[in-house]
Amino acid sequence: QVQLVESGGGLVQAGGSLRLSCAASGRTFRLYAMGWFRQAPGKEREFVAAIRWSGDSTYYADSVKGRLTISGDNAKTVYLQMNSLKPEDTAVYYCSAAMGYFEGPLSRTQSYDYWGQGTQVTVSS
Repeated sequence: QVQLVESGGGLVQAGGSLRLSCAASGRTFRLYAMGWFRQAPGKEREFVAAIRWSGDSTYYADSVKGRLTISGDNAKTVYLQMNSLKPEDTAVYYCSAAMGYFEGPLSRTQSYDYWGQGTQVTVSS
């Protein structure tokens, strides 16, 4: 089992910044990739960004490119630096972990085995 604990959410004005963190613990030796998704009220969970630990490759949704940056630390902790935030970025942000090697897209929720409980990000206009 792998446990994921997110932190760093909060309320910020439009144009501001926040940094989310997610720490993985437990049986992490097969961790292959970690990602961030978000879900706004009444909407489906959507992909935000992901990092593949082999080679530190990163992937982003088009809507966040240039504003949000994913990074990692010791292949167990992932960060999401969020700059130039917009009201439409308001959502619950979820950290996710994929175990074992695979070549499928990291933008799908089905690619992940574990999820955090989520952290609320609210951007006021």
